[in-house]
Amino acid sequence: VGKTFKGMTDAMLEWQTQRFSELAIGQEQQTVHVEPVQVVEIAFDGVQHSLRYPSGVVLRFARVKRYRADKTAGDADTIETVRSLLPPL
Repeated sequence: VGKTFKGMTDAMLEWQTQRFSELAIGQEQQTVHVEPVQVVEIAFDGVQHSLRYPSGVVLRFARVKRYRADKTAGDADTIETVRSLLPPL
């Protein structure tokens, strides 16, 4: 649903680099694939339709709030939840 680095401190970027290195299961050029276990809380101002992303949606003005050690991947919202926030066409 998009990419964001907004809201991240230097300390958070350092932690993230270490954590995602530990979770890495593959790499394609500049993309690192990780085990889907880390939950991140993202703040955003809205959701809109997108032709750019395979999901068909993009988060507007997305920013990282924090990583959630108290949540599992099973607790994370699904793409269906995000799509339910779309305005009608």
